[in-house]
Amino acid sequence: MGWLRVAAGRLRHGWRPVLEATLAATVAWILATRLLGHPEPFFAPAAALIVLGQARGQRLRRAVEVVLGVAGGVLVADVVIQGLGRGSTGTVFTVILLTVVLAAAVGATGVSLVQAAVSALYLVVVAPPTEGLVPFRFVDALVGGGIALAASQLIDARRPLAPLIAEVRGTFDELAALLTDIADALDRHDEPAARGALGHAREMDARVDRLREGVLAAGEALWLNLRRRRHLGRLRSVDSSIRQIDYAVRNVRVLARAGVTLSRQPTPVPAELGVALRSLAEAVRAAGEALAADLEGRDEVADGHAARADLAALAAVRTAGALFTPGRSLPLVMIIGQIRATAIDLLRGVSADDERTVLGRVDQATGLPPL
Repeated sequence: MGWLRVAAGRLRHGWRPVLEATLAATVAWILATRLLGHPEPFFAPAAALIVLGQARGQRLRRAVEVVLGVAGGVLVADVVIQGLGRGSTGTVFTVILLTVVLAAAVGATGVSLVQAAVSALYLVVVAPPTEGLVPFRFVDALVGGGIALAASQLIDARRPLAPLIAEVRGTFDELAALLTDIADALDRHDEPAARGALGHAREMDARVDRLREGVLAAGEALWLNLRRRRHLGRLRSVDSSIRQIDYAVRNVRVLARAGVTLSRQPTPVPAELGVALRSLAEAVRAAGEALAADLEGRDEVADGHAARADLAALAAVRTAGALFTPGRSLPLVMIIGQIRATAIDLLRGVSADDERTVLGRVDQATGLPPL
C-alpha cells in the first residue's frame, strides 16, 4: 500500500500537467477532425503532447520545432516515395537518413530531429497512399502546437509571474531553514543532525534548477501575454539577482560539510557561531522576500526587505568575524569564510551597490583583510 500512497502523492502534486496534456490533445483532435475536416489528424494530438512534454519556458521554441520537423519530414518522405515507392526497406532507410541529415544540417535539436524522422516514417509505413493527406500533416502539427501553448498558459494568464514568485519564496525559505538546521546541529554538537543538514544541502541544486526553469517559464508566459509584456523588464532586472542564489547554495553546501567535521571534534562549538548562522538565515529570508516583492512590482516593500537583508547579513559576518582568532580549528575557519561568501552573494543580489563596494562593506564588518 505504500506505493499507492506515493503514487497518490505524485498525482496530487502533478495533476496540472496531466490535465493540460489530456485536454490539449483532445481539443487538438476535435479541431482537426470536426473544424478542419482532416480524416486522420494523428499529428494534432501528437504535437500537443510533445510540446507539453517540454519544460515550461521552452514550449514556444519546441512548438516551432515540431511544426518545422513535421514539414521537413513530410517533404522528404513525399519526394522519396515518388522515386522509390512506399514500404520497402530501401525507402525506409533513405527517408530516415535524408530526414536526419536535413534536420541536423539546419541545426535542429533532438526534439525536432526525432519529430521530423517520425513524421516521415509515419508517411512511409503507416499512412495510406492518398496524396491528399500529405499537406494535412503540417496543419495538424500547427493546430496541436498552438493548442498546447494556449493550454499551458491558460491557468497563469492573469498572474504569469505567480509561479515564479512562489518558487523564489520557497527556495530562499528552504535555504534559510537549512542554515538554521546547521546552527541547531552545531549548538547540540550533533553529528547525525549535521550529516542530515549536509544531505539537505546537496539536494538544494534541484531547487535552484526549478528556480531557473521558473524564470524561463515566466519569460515565455509574459512574451505570449501581449497585455503583460511590459513586465518583461521587471523579470530581467530580477533574473541577474536570482543567479546569486546558485552561488549562495554552493557556499552553504561547503559550510554544511565543514559543520559535519566540526561536530565530530571534542572541543565545544562557540555559541556565537549559531548566532551568526541564524542571522545569515534571516538575511536569506529577507533577500527572498525582496526579490518576490520586486517581481510583484512593490518597490517600496522590496527596498524594505533588502535593507533588512543587508543588516542581517552584515550582522552575521560581524559575529562570525569576531570568532576568527588564533588557535581556531580549520573547520571553524572554513565556516566563517563561507558565512562571509554567502553574505556577499546575498548582498550582490539585493543591493544596488557594485561588487567592489559590497566586498568592502562585508570585509569591514567581518574584521578580516580582503581576500
